[in-house]
Amino acid sequence: MLQLQNYALGEWVEGTGAKTSLIDAVTGEVIGETSSGGLDFNAMLDHARRVGGPALRAFTFHERALKLKRIAQALMARKEEFYPLSFMTGATRTDSWVDIEGGIGTFFAYASRGRREFTNERFHVEGPTEPLSKGGTFVGRHILVPMEGAAVHINAFNFPVWGMLEKMAPALLAGVPCVVKPSTTGSHLTQAVFKAILETGELPAGALQLICGEARTLLDHVQEQDIVAFTGSAATGQKLKSHQSVVKHSVRFNMEADSLNCCILGPDATPGTEEFDLFIKEVVREMTTKAGQKCTAIRRTIVPAGLEEAVIQAVSKRLGTTTIGNPTTEGVRMGPLASRGQVVSVTESAAAIRAAAERVYGGGDFAVVGADREKGAFFAPELLYCADPLRRLEPHDIEAFGPVNTIMPYRDLDEAVQLARMGRGSLVGSLVTHDPAVAQQVVLGAGCWHGRMLVLDRTSAKESTGHGSPLPNLVHGGPGRAGGGEEMGGARGVTHYLQRVAIQGSPSMLTAITREWTRGAEEKKDEVHPFRKTFDQLQVGDTIITKSREITLADVEAFANLSGDKFYAHMNDEHARSNGVFEGRVAHGYFIVSAAAGLFVEPNLGPVLANYGLEKLRFTKPVYPGDTIHVRLTVKQKTAKDTPEGTIPQGVVEWDVEVFNQLNEPVAVYSILTLVARGDTPKPVLN
Repeated sequence: MLQLQNYALGEWVEGTGAKTSLIDAVTGEVIGETSSGGLDFNAMLDHARRVGGPALRAFTFHERALKLKRIAQALMARKEEFYPLSFMTGATRTDSWVDIEGGIGTFFAYASRGRREFTNERFHVEGPTEPLSKGGTFVGRHILVPMEGAAVHINAFNFPVWGMLEKMAPALLAGVPCVVKPSTTGSHLTQAVFKAILETGELPAGALQLICGEARTLLDHVQEQDIVAFTGSAATGQKLKSHQSVVKHSVRFNMEADSLNCCILGPDATPGTEEFDLFIKEVVREMTTKAGQKCTAIRRTIVPAGLEEAVIQAVSKRLGTTTIGNPTTEGVRMGPLASRGQVVSVTESAAAIRAAAERVYGGGDFAVVGADREKGAFFAPELLYCADPLRRLEPHDIEAFGPVNTIMPYRDLDEAVQLARMGRGSLVGSLVTHDPAVAQQVVLGAGCWHGRMLVLDRTSAKESTGHGSPLPNLVHGGPGRAGGGEEMGGARGVTHYLQRVAIQGSPSMLTAITREWTRGAEEKKDEVHPFRKTFDQLQVGDTIITKSREITLADVEAFANLSGDKFYAHMNDEHARSNGVFEGRVAHGYFIVSAAAGLFVEPNLGPVLANYGLEKLRFTKPVYPGDTIHVRLTVKQKTAKDTPEGTIPQGVVEWDVEVFNQLNEPVAVYSILTLVARGDTPKPVLN
């Protein structure tokens, strides 16, 4: 029998006192026990703040991202160790794949985001410089710095791996240590993955701690710099959110609660259409995947009046082919609930909904393959029908956290939107339609009550991840009953663990703080062209002012012939004047950019390896034949790049470019990115 331990203060510790039994959801047998008795929660949080936090913050975003990548690779290599433990929670192989490999996937996703969207610094610069004075000597900027507390993660029982990893990935990338409190149910799986993470050796001491028993007084000890992220029932979440210490210290609290998610069948998706079949498939999948124990599962199915019977028959027929039983038995498509306690809870909730609805499928005896129905936590799918969903609130208020779904009719789209909103906030709503007008009306009408909305049709179906699949790229959370929080969402998930700070000062002062050149700051000029310097030799603020070049009519016509761009404003003086924008024929903007490159590029072989991109290009004034241009080129930012073995060590240099006319007025502003070789000496020139 498993004796689950907690990981506290850098050691595996077995809890003292009364133990909580861990039950196999399939067999009903005791597979282990655990306790958090004897743990000093105050000391654990202090250890995270004093030891883990400083160690994590010593790394840059890119360094932390690479650690996430290596951890994900190690976990993926060991994934088959975790599946047998997942089967004990009642999850099928497909269910377990979403939990285990989906969870690991969030680490991969944030490893990639961390290197693409964050600077290779221990802080992150956000947004443009804000001018605060007429003369330009007083400006402002926002930066994001890691919180210096601990991230307390309280997770639900339904996803023992994904629930932990989808919170842990953005927190660790932000540089914040984590104290993980999974649900005791399924904690044997959480512990196995947690232990595998520690065994990679990627994370410093104090970065991670684990509580496998009850949380007891954990939140009594949270402080101002701590962050609490909770997933679970709305009732429990509200209780924790109003905890005295959370309120007193204004602790950042993110809540993702179970909600009454809906799926709407569009009026165009009648029987016989591809959309109708997709709708039936999606509803049944969300009822049976994880035995309906997903915070995103469809609880309310909203269909056009007159199609209720067709939907009931189609859903019932498909549910009738769903084999329930032991997840390890071939052919089983739906396992048990997570525990016998959940069977009682779902049974009671379904009965309460039936006060306003009739049962149209399920409710009788059902077969279980490869297991004993009475010993395991089995519950058959149950489909309900509420004829008057506008007046009967039970289906909109009561959630049966299992394979229970209520069908309800609508007379027109306005009524469908009203029904979708009656859930008082949900994580996800979906709409199956091939009509763009229907999609716009429903999404704009119900969007403010949903954290995510899926519009499914024949075009997206093949590649769609489905109604119930949160993705690291997009926010996961929702308003109202769903908790009012947001998780993941790409870089947004990381910023939950960062403090946004507005800084004010001179351009030179802000440049020194952010290590990103701000226009108006000091420019560093010397005899050596910046393109002759290696990445390590370049300094933020290195600048050249180029010679001037006259733009001629011959230039404009040559560029038009070369590029094929013969837009009238470049080719016909009368037509150019007639549009009210130009005084006459105007040079191509892209020619100005090309001519600017001709002015500032140093042509000989050197440390600059390649042009990496051009960003934020704006043409601020037209350039006419006869005008002259010159360029200011300044090193704006440097980002060391992780390069594979055997390649030239390099970094990305962002250059601030401003092109001026003969009146010293800016005519084009943009940034260019170049790959530049690292090292102390420049690459030799070959003659």
